[in-house]
Amino acid sequence: MRLSVAAAVATFCAAILLYPLFEGGSWFWGALGAVLAVLAASMLSGRLSLPLWAAPLVSVVALWIYLTASFAAGKAWAWVVPTKASVVALGKLLGTGWTDIQRFAAPVPANTGITLLTCGGVGLIALLVDLLAARMRRAALAGLPLLALATVPATILADPIGWPAFVIAASGFLGLLLADGRERVGHWGRAVLVRRTTRAAAPQPPPGARGQGRQVPERARETADTRGLRLSGKRIGFAAVVLAVLVPATLPSMEPVSFFTFGVGGSGSGTGNSISIANPIASLKGQLNLPAPRVVLSYTNSDDKPRYLRIFALDTFDGEQFGMTEPKGSPDNRTENGPLPPPPGLSRGVPVANAVTDVQISDEIAKLEFLPLPYPPRQIEVDGDWRADVDTLMVFSTREQAAGLEYKVSSSEPAPTSELLKSLPQSRPDLDARYLKLPDDLPPEIRGLADDITKGARTGYDAAVKIQEFFTKTGNFSYTLQTQGSGNSALKDFLLRSRAGYCEQFAASMAVLARLAGIPSRVAIGYTGGTKIGDRWLVGTNDSHSWPELYFEGVGWLPFEPTPTGSLGQGSARVPAYTVPPPDPVGDGSTPTPGATSSSADEPLSPQGRVNPRELDREATLQPRGLTAEEETPWAARLGLGAGVLLLILLVPAALRLLTRGRRLRRLDGAGRPPGPSSGQDAPRDGSGTGVSAVTGRRPAVAAVWTELDDLLLDYGMERGTSETPRALARRLAERYEFDADSAAALAAIASAVERSLFARSPGEFGPMRQNLRTVRKALAATVSRGRRVRAVLLPPSTLRRLRRLGEGLLDGFDRLESLRLRRTAPKGS
Repeated sequence: MRLSVAAAVATFCAAILLYPLFEGGSWFWGALGAVLAVLAASMLSGRLSLPLWAAPLVSVVALWIYLTASFAAGKAWAWVVPTKASVVALGKLLGTGWTDIQRFAAPVPANTGITLLTCGGVGLIALLVDLLAARMRRAALAGLPLLALATVPATILADPIGWPAFVIAASGFLGLLLADGRERVGHWGRAVLVRRTTRAAAPQPPPGARGQGRQVPERARETADTRGLRLSGKRIGFAAVVLAVLVPATLPSMEPVSFFTFGVGGSGSGTGNSISIANPIASLKGQLNLPAPRVVLSYTNSDDKPRYLRIFALDTFDGEQFGMTEPKGSPDNRTENGPLPPPPGLSRGVPVANAVTDVQISDEIAKLEFLPLPYPPRQIEVDGDWRADVDTLMVFSTREQAAGLEYKVSSSEPAPTSELLKSLPQSRPDLDARYLKLPDDLPPEIRGLADDITKGARTGYDAAVKIQEFFTKTGNFSYTLQTQGSGNSALKDFLLRSRAGYCEQFAASMAVLARLAGIPSRVAIGYTGGTKIGDRWLVGTNDSHSWPELYFEGVGWLPFEPTPTGSLGQGSARVPAYTVPPPDPVGDGSTPTPGATSSSADEPLSPQGRVNPRELDREATLQPRGLTAEEETPWAARLGLGAGVLLLILLVPAALRLLTRGRRLRRLDGAGRPPGPSSGQDAPRDGSGTGVSAVTGRRPAVAAVWTELDDLLLDYGMERGTSETPRALARRLAERYEFDADSAAALAAIASAVERSLFARSPGEFGPMRQNLRTVRKALAATVSRGRRVRAVLLPPSTLRRLRRLGEGLLDGFDRLESLRLRRTAPKGS
C-alpha cells in the first residue's frame, strides 16, 4: 500500500511539469482525479491480493469509469457506468482535443477535449508507474514513464523547465525510490521458526478441520532497523536534486540540431523544440484594427529611404491559409559570425541598393522571436543568439526577445529593370517545389481566372505584372478590414464576387495566382517603411502589412504590391517601380526596389543580353564588409557574470565566518567588568564542538572567546581532545608549537578565565580578552603553512561543519516527520 501511494504521489508531482502548456487549472484537478482513481484501484487490488495480470485491468476499469463520470456522465448509465453512447462521446472529445492541440500553440486553452486528453494520458502514466513500482517492484524503471511527462514540455517549449517544478517532480521520484528501498530493507533480518500448538484454553476448530491438534510452524521475521539507511538515502537524494538544479546553470547550453517548428495554419506537428508565437495572420489584422496606432519600431538608414521590413516568410498553402516551413539555424549561421548566407537566386550583374539600417524595437512590442529586416539582409550586428534561416534569411532566436532591441543591418536589395526581368531564364533547377505547390481541391474557377489574367504573357515577369494589375487596376478591388480568412471559400469569394479585403487577402490571392501561372511565390508579413518624423522613420501598428514575394532565377525573391495604396488602401504601402513597366520598351535600367533608390552600377550582361545564373557568381554582388560599430561579445559578458556568481558562492563560508567572529568579538566589550549574579547558562564547547554550557550571568563573553578559540583550532587543524581541560590545552599548545612568552600568557589567561567561569563562585575580572584572543590567533596562524591559512580564511572548516550539521538537522526533521504515526486506540476488552 505504501508503494501504491508513493507511485501516485510521484506521478502527480511529475504531472506538475505540464503547467506551462495550459491556460487555466482545470487540467490540474482532472489529472489529480485520474491519479486518485488509479490509486484507489491499486489499493483495492492489493487488498484482494489479485495476481499481477489482473491489477492493471482493475486500474484501467477505474480510470475508464472516472473519465466517463467526468466527461460523459450524461451518456452513461447512472452517470458512472460506461455505455456505447458514452464511449462514442469520449472518442469524439478525444478527437477534438487532439485537433485542438495541433491547432493551438502553447499555452493551449484547457477546453474539454484537451483536458480529457491530458487526464487520460496522466492516468495511463500513473497506471504504468504503479504497475512497475508496486506490482513488479521495479521502482527505478518506473522513472521511464515519469520521464515521458517531463519530455513533453521540454520538447514543445523553448524556455527550460522551471526549477521549482523540477524539484517537485524529482522529489516525487526520490520518494518512490525511498519507499521501495524501505520496503526492501525492512525485510532484512534472520528468519525465526515459531511453533504454534493447540492449548486447552484455546477454542477448538470445527470437526473435520485439517491440522487439528498438530504443531503448525509459522515463519516470522525480525524487522531490521532502517533509519540510518533511510537518512543516508535522503541525503544522497537531496544532494542530487540540488546539484541537478545548480550545475546546469553554470554550464554552456547544448546546441540543438533543429531549433523549432510551428504552424501558422500550415502543416507541421507542432512538436520539437518549439517557439510559441501568435498566428501572424491574426496578429496582422489585430494590429490593423487597433483604434489608435502605436509605435512598434523606428529606424534610420544610410540613404534615408523607407524600406519594407519583413518578419515572416510563409511558403506553404494548404487550401486554407499560408503557413511556414520549419526554419533552421545552425551555429554557423549566427549573426555574430559575420555575413549571412547569400540570398537564393541572386546573381552577379543584377544592380543592388546597398544600405545600412539602424533599428530600434519598442519595449512594448508583444512577444517576438524574429527580427524585422529589409530583404535581403547581408550582415547584422545584434546582441544575443540570433540565427539566419538559409532558405528564407529570416533571423530568429529561441532564447532572445526582440522587444527593446537595437541592431544594425546591412542589406543589398535587388534593383532590376523591367528589361532585365523580361530577359531572365524561365527554368529554376535549384528551387524547392513547395513554392509552386497547391492543393488538389483548389476551385476550378480560380484556375480559370489565372489563365484569363495571364493570357498573352510571354514571360513569367509579364504574367506577374498582369496579375498585379488585376488587383490594382482592372479587377475593381477595394480595401476593407471587414472580411474573413483566406481559405478556399473565402479565396473564391474574394477573387470572384466581393473583391474587397485587406492586405492578407491581396497577398495570398496574388501568391496563389502566381503559382497557377508557374511563378514560385510566398507571402511575406512585416511592416511597410512607415512615416518619417524628424530624423527617424517611425513604424506603427497601422503599418503592419503583408505582401507577396515572387521568385525569378538570377534575381531571386522580389516583392510585389497588389494591395491598394494611399488614402483608399494601405497608406504607407508602395508599388515597386520594376513592377510597372514603362510604355517605352527601352528602359534606363536604374529603377530600384520599393523605397530603395540608390543602386550599384550595372554590369554588362551576357552577349545574348540575358543573365545566365550558371555562369555568374551569386555571392559577388553582396560585397561583404564588416560593420563599423564596436560589438561586445555576449559570451564574454555571460562568462564574466558566471564567474562572478561562482566567486560569490565560494565566498559564502568566508563571509559567514567573518560575521560569526564579529558577533563574538562584540560580546567581549564588557568582559573586563566584574560579573553580576548568575541568570543563565552559556558554556564553552566540549571536544566535539558542542560548546560551553556553564558560564552564567554576564559571563557569555568568556563563552564567546572559548568558542572562537575552538573554531580557530579547527580551522588550523588543531582540534582539542574530548577530555582535555582548558589549562591542559593551553599547556599542550604552548609547548608543542613553542609559543613566545606573550602568546603563552594570553592563551593561559583565556584558559584561566574559562575555568574560573565554570567552577569559581566569583570569577573576578577577566582581563583584556579581545587582545588575548588576537595574540593567540596570530600565534596559531604562524605555526601552519600558507595554504592552511588561506583555506582557514576562504573555506573555514568550522563554518563548513556548521553548514553540514544544519543540513543534517533538516534531514533529521524530515525523517521524524515521516516516522509520525497515528496512534491506534486499543479495542475494549482486549
